[in-house]
Amino acid sequence: MRRVAMLTAGCSALAVLVGLGAGRAYFSAPSAPTAAASSELTTGAIASRWPAPAGEASKAPAPSVQPVVAKEPAMPAPAPAPAPVQQACSNPNALGISRTVEIDTTGGPGLGLSQYRDYDFLQPGEVALTFDDGPWPVNTPAVLNALAAECVKAVFFPIGKHASWHPAILKQVIAAGHTVGSHTWSHVNLATKPFADAKTEIEKGISGVALAAGQPISPFFRFPQLRQTAELKAYLGERNVAAFSIDVDSEDFRIHKPEQLIAGTMAKLKKTGKGILLMHDFQKSTAEALPELLSQLKAGGYKIVFITAKDKIATLPEYDAMVAPAQPTASNARPIASVIRTVK
Repeated sequence: MRRVAMLTAGCSALAVLVGLGAGRAYFSAPSAPTAAASSELTTGAIASRWPAPAGEASKAPAPSVQPVVAKEPAMPAPAPAPAPVQQACSNPNALGISRTVEIDTTGGPGLGLSQYRDYDFLQPGEVALTFDDGPWPVNTPAVLNALAAECVKAVFFPIGKHASWHPAILKQVIAAGHTVGSHTWSHVNLATKPFADAKTEIEKGISGVALAAGQPISPFFRFPQLRQTAELKAYLGERNVAAFSIDVDSEDFRIHKPEQLIAGTMAKLKKTGKGILLMHDFQKSTAEALPELLSQLKAGGYKIVFITAKDKIATLPEYDAMVAPAQPTASNARPIASVIRTVK
């Protein structure tokens, strides 16, 4: 278990608590803590919720979290999101989607009660499925197949590098009608990075995923390992990007036996009664466990909530240039016939 810090009202000191495991850094070894990490904004175990500041209401504007219904077009906004893909369900006994909610990400709301208390929008028995660290060969398509078999949708948080390696798989995620956000460029712990470097990781991730997708993505972001700072959270607010935390951690990054993964996840859901569930389509065990996990969710009476975004996010040109494939240089080669000829 990693150690994380929780801000407490009226205190300038940070209390160190045992925190959540929300994935591993796949592209670099853990960095030594720096001065930037001293302002890390995280929390402890889900069972110990962040206490609300006494006598102080949230100053952030509330996002719209409501069922998607037909409505008149709003005033033009940057990169509007198309309507979610509606696909007929051929399985009459499928788990299905109970309701679809749309998030207005203006001001960068935080979602997921393990770190953010402002917007507790899930009702008892409701579960939102989320997947980090994809796209990945074999595993992500298997996850998509399991979701399709039960006619449910999820939110995916791809890593920029993975998306650049496997754009065709990412396009499968989008074609299936799932929501796609971002999860940095290379899955480093942003809380230990200088602000400029962390910002680059965030923006390269957004640009990389959008480039691989071939279209704008949703303004949804999840910090690797759920590690953040107040400064980085504020930056997401400036970009009108919602920060996603979690309510239930499947811990599939360390539990690699499907039956144990299912049992542990269901036990945690029984305890919380609802929540945003963290899984990883990067993990083989998740792909193997998902069909039975969805079956047990249905048997347990849980309802799936699909989360969408009101708008799409516009990438920034300077970061688009960083992740764009290198263009071949102009060739000065002579005609092939003047260089190579058959002599016998």
